[in-house]
Amino acid sequence: MATQVLYILFGGMALGAALLAVTRKNPVASAIWLVVMFFGLAATYVVMEAFFVGAIQILVYAGAIMVLFLFVIMLLDLRQQMLEGKPTTRLRFFGVLAALLFLVVGVVALGDAKDRGLLHRAVTPLPREADIVAANPDATSLVDLPLDGTAGAIADEMFTRWVLPFEVASVILLGAILGAVILTKRRLT
Repeated sequence: MATQVLYILFGGMALGAALLAVTRKNPVASAIWLVVMFFGLAATYVVMEAFFVGAIQILVYAGAIMVLFLFVIMLLDLRQQMLEGKPTTRLRFFGVLAALLFLVVGVVALGDAKDRGLLHRAVTPLPREADIVAANPDATSLVDLPLDGTAGAIADEMFTRWVLPFEVASVILLGAILGAVILTKRRLT
């Protein structure tokens, strides 16, 4: 019961911080709320006993990625006149429409997860390795067993079965960084 309360508390904190991050006009304030959201998300991972994923969430996202975001925000040097631009009625309409569509998709996804019994499993702790092996006597390898969230299990999966998507993601991130540099250079000259 306490696990479910903590899960709901930290999930609500992450959701509230995410909403504040996208509604702030000041980009630095948005970035700070994004850090709070990353911490809330990391706390939900810890509640679900995925300690490695929670630690990586803090180190990579709340640390490295946010430093990169703040560096880009400062590099852009947005003036107050740029931040005070008035959105047109058409942009507001599409913003409200997108928000309603997101809300509908979220409600449908939650209803589907409830029907399939996934909501209860999301807030229960992961079973221990011995319990997993005992419950799966027919498993012939670790690939047949569900992951337990440890660094070794994640590394084995990431660098064996999922190495191609992992490398594709790194190339996409490299392209995004190069695109940001090119756009910034073009604007400065």
